[in-house]
Amino acid sequence: MKYSKYTLSSLLLLVIIAALYRVIPDRPWGFAPQFAMTLFCGSVIKDRKIALILPLISMLISDVLYQFLYMQGITSIQGFYEGMIWNYLIFGSLTVIGFFINSNSVNSILKGAVLSPTVYFVISNFVTWISGGGLQRSKTFAGLVQAYVDGIPFYGNSIVATLAFGLILFGTNQFVIKKVAPQQA
Repeated sequence: MKYSKYTLSSLLLLVIIAALYRVIPDRPWGFAPQFAMTLFCGSVIKDRKIALILPLISMLISDVLYQFLYMQGITSIQGFYEGMIWNYLIFGSLTVIGFFINSNSVNSILKGAVLSPTVYFVISNFVTWISGGGLQRSKTFAGLVQAYVDGIPFYGNSIVATLAFGLILFGTNQFVIKKVAPQQA
């Protein structure tokens, strides 16, 4: 699929801004544009390979930045960590949800904005619990429940962030399609 230089520039800018936003100090945990980006890319970008890879590139850039800041003693957050591959696999799979979003339907976007962080919350907290990561909760049902309780602050912020950043991404896209593009034709 051929992309214009403007489209490629916009996509590159999206990747960089999302990556930089994720490493802002003291931002609320889970409040980042990455989930909205997976939905947007999956919904709007017709080339599915590119739709899948762009959010992962954004995550990788931010993880490299986190690692650099960690090595400099500026943050306690490591960019590279045990279980990172699972995080990338779970996160990358969220783009598939975007494949089913109609970018012209507010209802479809809202459903995706709730579903994406929910899927991530359920799978990532289970994987963290079963692998002994995070707060290393006991391998009992009570330990699993506690692992989910531990993730609630991240989950709530992720839903709010996905709604907010989704509004920005999908709204800007609709504005460009309806207002800007017709004037340039």
